[in-house]
Amino acid sequence: MLRLHVLVFAILVLFAPASAAPLKILAAENFYGDIARQIGGADVEVKSVLNNPAQDPHLFEVTPSLARDVAGADLVILNGVDYDPWMEKLLSASPNSARHVISAGELAGRKAGDNPHLWYDLKVGRLVGKAIADKLAEATPEKSEKFKSNDAAFNQSLDQLAAKVDEIAKAHAGLRVAATEPVFGYMLEAMGFAVQEKQFQLAVMNDTEPSFSDVARFEDDLKQKAVKLLIYNKQATDPVADKFLALARSEAIPVVAVTETMPEKLTYQQWLGDEIAAVAKALGGGT
Repeated sequence: MLRLHVLVFAILVLFAPASAAPLKILAAENFYGDIARQIGGADVEVKSVLNNPAQDPHLFEVTPSLARDVAGADLVILNGVDYDPWMEKLLSASPNSARHVISAGELAGRKAGDNPHLWYDLKVGRLVGKAIADKLAEATPEKSEKFKSNDAAFNQSLDQLAAKVDEIAKAHAGLRVAATEPVFGYMLEAMGFAVQEKQFQLAVMNDTEPSFSDVARFEDDLKQKAVKLLIYNKQATDPVADKFLALARSEAIPVVAVTETMPEKLTYQQWLGDEIAAVAKALGGGT
């Protein structure tokens, strides 16, 4: 009888369906990687390229190992809009008809020259989440309901963030604010602020020298307290931005730091939620 049980067990093991290997996802930026991880769960293996909030993402250099990761990925997620052109070049250098690609820029209908910091637009986050769920369902149809459910949960968490953004907009619509560069631009617009110093920000975004008049106007607005909040990117600073930051603090203008890369041990929602809360607190709205 024991031999019979062993034989039956061996047959069951032999003919049991093998569990599919996790789909390999490569994200150019870690916040898109985190969204993929939330949507795919245990059915995906996610690797993110830009994942260090202490490093300037504009100084990133491609490595041979990254080229191999691109070649072996089932799904690649990138920002697009000229933010991560190195990924587009790697995809072109390693054509693969079986590989899926998601571009946040294409989903959002954005083009080169637009503000490329799309992840600070909650609508883009939703679009990326849905695109990931759709691609995963296409690859493994039997798990489509799981991906759809995960995407719904992701959207519910974004609803909570959107509600907090709306609260700020209702309390501070039209408030004049400034930023040293347009990293947080989409979020500032959603908060209903009147964003100043856009020409200066545009020059910084395009890696060109701001005009003397733009610099002077920015400085005057801070000295005269014509703006009530300053946003700065703590990942990428320069002498002029540092000067404005010091000036804002000396004039008791609230300042809020943001990053282009998601900090470690946080989810996309926690990261954005912390920064939204920091803005509310800076304006006297609590945490």
